[in-house]
Amino acid sequence: MTNRRVFILQSALGASALASGMVMAAAPMVTEADAQAKALGYVPDSAKADGKKYPQHIAGQACGNCALFQGKAGAATGPCPLFAGKEVSVKGWCSAYAKKA
Repeated sequence: MTNRRVFILQSALGASALASGMVMAAAPMVTEADAQAKALGYVPDSAKADGKKYPQHIAGQACGNCALFQGKAGAATGPCPLFAGKEVSVKGWCSAYAKKA
């Protein structure tokens, strides 16, 4: 009986450790080669946005001050709903930029 209890307890602890490790794993970064990134003109550095192709880009616009950016304050990267399962640079920019209110 004790062996079964120990086994169940160890199994539960092992499973929770694996689950927390999966949650802690960082999401991959969006790259300019991603199809969605190409479609939206995403660049990891707002200063490198193509002003001729995207005349709506204004200096100072960046993912970090976009209404869609879901990263934590002070973080270098964060999730964006436009790039599901991936993170964008806080300094990045795309044509879907919307200023935070």
